[in-house]
Amino acid sequence: MTCSIRFPRRHDKADRNGRYAIRLCITKDKRRKYIALDLYAEPAYWDEAGEQFIILRNLKGAEQKAENKKREADNALLAKYKVRAREIVDRFELEGTDWTLNQFEDAFLNTSQQGKFNTYFSHRIAELHATGRVGNARTYEQTQDMLKKYDRKLDQRLFSDIDLRYVRGFDTFLQKRGCCGNTRKFYFKALRAILNRAKAEGIGSEATYPFGPGGFEVAKLEEATDKRYLPADELAKIKSTSASDPRCEYARKLFLLSYYCYGISFIDMAMLTTAHIRHMEDGDYIVYKRQKIMRQKNVKPISIKISPTIRQLIESLQSASPTVDNFLLPVVTRSGYTRERLYMHIRARYDKYRKYLQRLAEEFQINFRLTSYVSRHTAAMTLQHNHIPREVISQMLGHADLETTNVYLNSFDNGVINEAAKVL
Repeated sequence: MTCSIRFPRRHDKADRNGRYAIRLCITKDKRRKYIALDLYAEPAYWDEAGEQFIILRNLKGAEQKAENKKREADNALLAKYKVRAREIVDRFELEGTDWTLNQFEDAFLNTSQQGKFNTYFSHRIAELHATGRVGNARTYEQTQDMLKKYDRKLDQRLFSDIDLRYVRGFDTFLQKRGCCGNTRKFYFKALRAILNRAKAEGIGSEATYPFGPGGFEVAKLEEATDKRYLPADELAKIKSTSASDPRCEYARKLFLLSYYCYGISFIDMAMLTTAHIRHMEDGDYIVYKRQKIMRQKNVKPISIKISPTIRQLIESLQSASPTVDNFLLPVVTRSGYTRERLYMHIRARYDKYRKYLQRLAEEFQINFRLTSYVSRHTAAMTLQHNHIPREVISQMLGHADLETTNVYLNSFDNGVINEAAKVL
């Protein structure tokens, strides 16, 4: 089978502006078919041999520059059309389909919704909601909403349209909106995950995948953030002093429970049930997988031995507020909630927890913002200050790799730096 893909200019019929249509010509076994592309070229600005628009240099007038810019955009569109056409032919051949020119035309014009990027994106979000993975679904929804602001034609985009030029344009758009590097990384990680999944399912575009070697580097968007952990005297104050407000006292105990449980996150504390308590020869343990990564491959559970301090905190929290269903802690306060309702309920409880932590910091005169993250980072830094190997700390924190742990620990407090400087 012989097949060729070309973009010739018509010579027989011009429009009212003296321009001629550019069409896709697909040839198979000496038969050909022309497909209209809604692109038109003046003969003086069309390269017949290269089958592309001629780009002029050193133009001065605004109107000429605008026309030149449009021709550049049209050339980029032709390149995308060529990639799309070649992918269709390659897919037919891979599947062993003895395709016709009409089948090619249907696939190229995409008369069905199959192959549309945003349609796939929406289906993936619905799938995540249906399987109770509401956090991921909301992340994807936020990314999709931002893409819609960037691209009014998002519903029409095919996977081959989401190329390196597209994502670079999206990054520029986010920067103009004032998004910092970490916020942009948030969106691009979600976009990359969607494209990776589609590619793995044979739907996405291999040829225009923008995150491969030489492509857009998401990791470089990450910016250093302030590492917040409590000094020993501030931590001792939280350990030894009760809050005057019962709600702040509840937050204090949750904060300490997180600290003693290797910096367990709020969502993981909220989702603990009595089934997570394991009775072993040397005592009782809390054994769980982090909600954030529990569906990743080879994720190991975290085992926390229930010390007298941990047991006292759990019992104190339980006595102050009754638990529902089989939850271990009184974070979830509504019985029967599942999936999205449960997720939204925990989010609301988290917002209150953050507010009470801020009030607790004010009462204890802690001079920086006290958050749920602080308990996790304080636990990690306390372990490091006591010379616990990073490999062990990484396992205790439930990190997927040591690199993540290094991000946590690569900032030392001034006391450590000052001591190191004494040797100079």
